[in-house]
Amino acid sequence: MSKNADSLAALRIETPPATLREIALDRMRRAIISGLFEPGARLVERTLCDQLGVSRSVIREVIRHLEAEGLVEMLAKQGPIVARLEWDDARQIYEIRAALEATAVADCARVADARVKDELRQSLDELEQTSRQNSPLGILDATTSFYRTIFYAGGHTIAWDIVSRLNSRISRLRVMTLSTTNRTTSGPAQIREIFAGIERNDPDAAAAACRAHVAAAASIAESIIGGRKST
Repeated sequence: MSKNADSLAALRIETPPATLREIALDRMRRAIISGLFEPGARLVERTLCDQLGVSRSVIREVIRHLEAEGLVEMLAKQGPIVARLEWDDARQIYEIRAALEATAVADCARVADARVKDELRQSLDELEQTSRQNSPLGILDATTSFYRTIFYAGGHTIAWDIVSRLNSRISRLRVMTLSTTNRTTSGPAQIREIFAGIERNDPDAAAAACRAHVAAAASIAESIIGGRKST
């Protein structure tokens, strides 16, 4: 390649900057997931424009995207509201998680090499650090990174795509369960058990630890959401 061609190649933007819509979407998503906007809260366009400093057209795009993710619902005569958490929906999400994650974890354990184990160890270290800092969004990011490595290492890219589509609702449930006593301690400890199985290349132990982790989270969620429904 000529010097001139090298210079032209250097002009290419490999990672384009986030658009205003993408930034607004990320901030709104995190605000809902973290509980800043509570279930059932109305999302008023004019207020959101002022809070985020963006136009109505951007807010409308963001709301449409969040509706597709299941974080927002449209009510007749009221407009958009933060979607309420219902146990039947959550139950289905946990069932999907248990099936897809346990299979991916087992397959990852079968093939995990030193590089994969090192990536998982780094995500786990980050998870434990953010847990000690009681940083829910940091915990979510580290957990997502941990599972992404597992799914890709195990060759479950399509399954990861399915999980990613549910990720906003999964994250919302995770933050809810993190608010309970000791979950920022028990959750990472259970994920470390998953890693221990992968580290030993023991698919049965890793999958069993995964199912136990999801079952524990589902039990907590059911007690919280069920309690809300009965009040």
